[in-house]
Amino acid sequence: MVETLKIGMLSWESMHSIQVGGLSKAVTGMAEGLAENGQDVHVFTRGYTEQLDREEIGGVDYHRCKFDHGNGVLDHSRKMCRAMEEAVRVEEERYGEFDIIHGHDWMVVDALKGFDDRYKVMSFHSTESGRNGGRTLSGRTSEKISEKEWLGGYVSDRVVTVSDVMKKELQKLYQIPPGKISVVPNGTDTQSVDRGVDPGTVKERYGIHPLAPLLMFLGRMEYQKGPDIMVDSIPHILEHRDDSRIVMAGAGGMRNQVEERAGQLGVSQSTDLLGYVREEEKLDLLKASDIVCMPSRNEPFGLVLFEAWASKTAVVASNVGGLSENIDNLENGIKTFPNPVSFAGGINHIIDNPDQIQELGEKGQKKLKKFSWGRIGEKLLKVYSGS
Repeated sequence: MVETLKIGMLSWESMHSIQVGGLSKAVTGMAEGLAENGQDVHVFTRGYTEQLDREEIGGVDYHRCKFDHGNGVLDHSRKMCRAMEEAVRVEEERYGEFDIIHGHDWMVVDALKGFDDRYKVMSFHSTESGRNGGRTLSGRTSEKISEKEWLGGYVSDRVVTVSDVMKKELQKLYQIPPGKISVVPNGTDTQSVDRGVDPGTVKERYGIHPLAPLLMFLGRMEYQKGPDIMVDSIPHILEHRDDSRIVMAGAGGMRNQVEERAGQLGVSQSTDLLGYVREEEKLDLLKASDIVCMPSRNEPFGLVLFEAWASKTAVVASNVGGLSENIDNLENGIKTFPNPVSFAGGINHIIDNPDQIQELGEKGQKKLKKFSWGRIGEKLLKVYSGS
């Protein structure tokens, strides 16, 4: 019989509070996977003013911390950590101590280090270097973030990351001993993603002919994710298949640059920059797309890959990081180099073959069976036990 642990997760986002990126899905999935395995799980996170301070959702207690957001990301994280640590202390005074304190990414390190007498776990979903495409940036903010990442690895009893590539990156960047790092991949909930949606109807909402190939870039408009690679590949795609349409969903600092570049290349008529899209619309677009495009320069794991597979949608992706580890080339996806010509070549290789596109998506979904959040919860329990 599995012992019931009281687990406190620290994260600056979740699916049931403030959402920013893929971390929200990962943290919520892990928490629900642990709850599915009979654990007492609490997520301490940020919250909007109008949200309840505490709410149970999916078997998980969410504690939404409210605080003065401060000036800049470093000040924001410091104030958030103070609010989180206080909320954890209040919970412990009322209902008993946590067995595990599990922090997610650098933003919560100041809170994590405050629990010297607890078993502490630090999850790295990405690194500052990786988020910048493998580049080391100068500047106070980037340097301070890297220091927080080093500190998180140092003060924790165990470190968790999402791929073997990320494990090697952490060893190289922060000299974390390999025996301290456990690789636990992300999971997915196929039932919530693979919905009964008519692709043609979704395409028509965007003024796209039902039979025209729809290519979707889904991710933050940041250097790491390669939106510039995507837009530079579009002329090569249109030269091969001029009725193709490209939707790019996601917000970020490169949005204006990508829009300007599309104009320079003369591909604006075939390209829709949607910005941030809500979850329901995102799922509809995933299902309606013929190919999901992931031209990332660095990708620790790539949750979008699993979302595409869960929708039985074919994927063309850069041969980097977790994408390289999880995709079997020409079996359940196409792997390319992270440059426009190679990426367009991968798309053009399958864009005229709907049967191959369908087969890639179906085999991708089949591979997902071993990545349920319940199974990921089982793996985390082994990490917590030190095995």
